[in-house]
Amino acid sequence: MKPLTRITLNPEVMGGKPCIRGLRVTVGTLVGLLASGHSIKDVLTAYPYLESDDIYEALAYAAWRADEIEVSLISA
Repeated sequence: MKPLTRITLNPEVMGGKPCIRGLRVTVGTLVGLLASGHSIKDVLTAYPYLESDDIYEALAYAAWRADEIEVSLISA
């Protein structure tokens, strides 16, 4: 996977949630809008300061996070 350069994590912005380019738009917001049936065009109209690459990178980040494996720290 290529480096994700548009996703930022800053505890001072949106409580440290992953955001787009330091803006107050979270990855979760974008993925949620797309999952609820909004098109990329709809999202770009609602957030005119975003670019289509921002949305594609948000989707890539969400897919990467969904693929993570949780490992228990407590031994059986």
